[in-house]
Amino acid sequence: MNIIQKTDDELLEIAIPMWDDLIKYSNKGQYGKFIRNFSYNLLLGLNEVEVGKQFAKSELTRSLSPDYDVLGFIRRGEHVSCLFRVRSTKKEGEWLGRMVLGYEEGEVKIFAASVF
Repeated sequence: MNIIQKTDDELLEIAIPMWDDLIKYSNKGQYGKFIRNFSYNLLLGLNEVEVGKQFAKSELTRSLSPDYDVLGFIRRGEHVSCLFRVRSTKKEGEWLGRMVLGYEEGEVKIFAASVF
């Protein structure tokens, strides 16, 4: 199964709840819940000390607005990049949110996530 074969509407049904969870658990600083849909390889590559610092010290990652815009999808290989316009409840401006989805052992998992 290849996720790039899904329609935009099918991808939205998958991506929106996962992105909502990332925002919610990032804002709450709940690392364990934040990473629950991450792929095994992503989890192996994470530096938990650095991610912990991000949760503790980053004003942006602790103040992401639940109101965002879906900008679209980029399909490549066996993954789809989901792009979002993100705002903060404390900082002025807009950021680009990116979440990369793909299949791992028959389940959709997050292979990358960032706000920049």
